[in-house]
Amino acid sequence: MPSKISTIELKASDFCKISDILYNTSGINLDDNKQELVKSRLMKRINELEFTSFEQYLNFIKQDFSKKELFSMIDMLTTNVTFFFREQKHFNFLAESLKSGNNAKKIRIWCAGCSSGAEPYSTVIKLNEEYGNLNKIDLKILGTDISSKMIEKARTGIYDEAALKGVDNYIIDKYFIKQTEIPNYQSNIKYSIKSGIKEYVNFARLNLMDEWPMNGPFDYIFCRNVMIYFDKFTQNKLVNRFYSLLAEGGYLFIGHSESLSGLKHNFKYVEPAIYLK
Repeated sequence: MPSKISTIELKASDFCKISDILYNTSGINLDDNKQELVKSRLMKRINELEFTSFEQYLNFIKQDFSKKELFSMIDMLTTNVTFFFREQKHFNFLAESLKSGNNAKKIRIWCAGCSSGAEPYSTVIKLNEEYGNLNKIDLKILGTDISSKMIEKARTGIYDEAALKGVDNYIIDKYFIKQTEIPNYQSNIKYSIKSGIKEYVNFARLNLMDEWPMNGPFDYIFCRNVMIYFDKFTQNKLVNRFYSLLAEGGYLFIGHSESLSGLKHNFKYVEPAIYLK
């Protein structure tokens, strides 16, 4: 079977259909040079279903009214790179802005496109370090991602060593529990986030292109390294939706490889990848 599957051709017409599905569903824009990536990521699933063409797989998705297979395909085609305290300057800015705001007692944060949860958990850890005790504040963080698989992983709070690369041993010892022989995990060494940190974060699957069930307002929105997959039209629409959901004086954090230049919005530039409402 594997040798037979490896000969399956991804026709240009099938790639166009997959691209259209992904764009119309999630806003993600696939370039033509992503054909090999699409083929390699979907081949295993096609093998499991014992299909002999991408056309059969696309028909299967079309006929699946539960959309379970559609969501599965999105999971396979989206990239989920995450590690703790990625782009550290954002967490430092967050802490400093709270201090300058006379230590606000109520903080609402949304981490959009949070992948497996390292970003929201990093935020809780940073704020706990700054405040000394999170019981002093009313903190709630929402972590969302389009990938159901990543949301489930985030809820477990279990990470491999690579996700903690560069993190001080002091932080690891204080906020993580080193574990071995965790069922269903290939690597023997894993680190689980302590329950006292997990309780401040709520995770939910959310497609940014859909209606948003939350009303806000949020004091901070993280949407980092997500918009690089969208075209300008989708970026513009998303940025203005973020603006409407932020509290006055709230901040939007985007990835350092991203920019709001060329988009129509009312945000005030603060410094690279940080914008103020």
